[in-house]
Amino acid sequence: MMRSLYSGVSGLQNHQTRMDVIGNNISNVNTTGFKRGRVNFQDMISQQLSGSARPTEEKGGVNPKEVGLGMTVAAIDTVFTQGNLQSTGISTDVAIQGNGFFLEKNGERSFYTRAGAFGLDRDGTLVNPANGYKVQGWMAREIDGEMVLRTSASTEDLIIPVGSKDPAKATQNVNFACNLNKNTPVIPENATEAERTKGTWATEFKIYDSFGNAHNLAVNFERVPDNPNQWRATVQVDPDNADYTQTRVGLGTTDGMENSFLVNFDNTGTLQSVTDTAGNVSNETGEIILQTSFTVPESNADADGNPLRQTLNINLGTIGSQINTITQSASQSSTKAFYQDGYTMGYLENFKIDSSGVITGVYSNGTNRTIGQLAMATFTNQGGLEKAGDNTYVESINSGVANIGVSGVAGKGTLLAGALEMSNVDLTEQFTDMIVTQRGFQSNAKTIQTADTLLETVLSLKR
Repeated sequence: MMRSLYSGVSGLQNHQTRMDVIGNNISNVNTTGFKRGRVNFQDMISQQLSGSARPTEEKGGVNPKEVGLGMTVAAIDTVFTQGNLQSTGISTDVAIQGNGFFLEKNGERSFYTRAGAFGLDRDGTLVNPANGYKVQGWMAREIDGEMVLRTSASTEDLIIPVGSKDPAKATQNVNFACNLNKNTPVIPENATEAERTKGTWATEFKIYDSFGNAHNLAVNFERVPDNPNQWRATVQVDPDNADYTQTRVGLGTTDGMENSFLVNFDNTGTLQSVTDTAGNVSNETGEIILQTSFTVPESNADADGNPLRQTLNINLGTIGSQINTITQSASQSSTKAFYQDGYTMGYLENFKIDSSGVITGVYSNGTNRTIGQLAMATFTNQGGLEKAGDNTYVESINSGVANIGVSGVAGKGTLLAGALEMSNVDLTEQFTDMIVTQRGFQSNAKTIQTADTLLETVLSLKR
């Protein structure tokens, strides 16, 4: 009877533990990134009244007789199933879809979390605004004018430089493409203004100098008389401004060149070659690139007193190609510049995070620059992590060391900006577990009550 008393006590105590876990789950039903707990029971040791016996020729074997001495908690697991994603529209909110954790640091101590409700502090550092822990990742470095990420390096704080400047960049490359109409009339001698307009395909495109000032790059194409597959192109920067007329175009150099060149096509209308005013002929294969230079207004003169000249490349396309290349066909002219890589100065106005965690800054001048990338961590045994409060976990001796890398690699999930992962607590399941736990608790209480009645009966035998 004493055994049943203490078995009932163990049942009461451990069902209370299960109820505590269920209560914690329900209290965190709306906690971002929360992972529910689950209690598993197991029986305790048993008292053996008699052992087992092997079969003999006369009789069969006998099983052992054992009385269980109660139950205990086998494990309290953290269930890392995926929670539903809730759209918030906030750019600093990030949800993980799949395996992995965000990495945060408080000094040198690392914490791991599924809750991606981040924000910026006054210094632009990406942090968990609830506790100030700094979100970890990799900052991009500018190398030869290109923003490069080194995700093999140690993680660092992510800083979003809101309001920072993106300095102006002079145009270095301009790409032309599409078609010149084979049926464009040749401009006669002593042509009228109307005849010259009909015989000219004029293109204009905005380019920038080193100060960020915009200029108008005008390239006019006219058919060459007595050569059916040749056009003369005239280049002029800011043609409406008489002060900026010193435009020169050449193959490999602009020194001593004028501002025009000849474009040659073969009988199929594909680009064949270019000849500059010095008689230089372009390469036989590959892309045709001409250098163009113009005087930058209001700039300091060089050591010889000459005004600063800016040089850029005009790319007409690939010889023999029909893709992103100037062609000549009996179809409406459509040749124009479609790309240039210069821009004026801008300020960082916004940023966005893609599915791989790359943070891209959006500047007021229309440019996008890579700022950094979020780090993610996975573990061999994520169930071995210890909860550290504030929706975070820390490594334990059974979780394994954090494998830190980028999303989508080595089993890591993908990221979704503007969303948060909701708790994976299912209220229907929790309420059902609560009923089962309550009945288990009541049953164990009844065991104690019945054992007490038996003891009372024994005590009353002497009366």
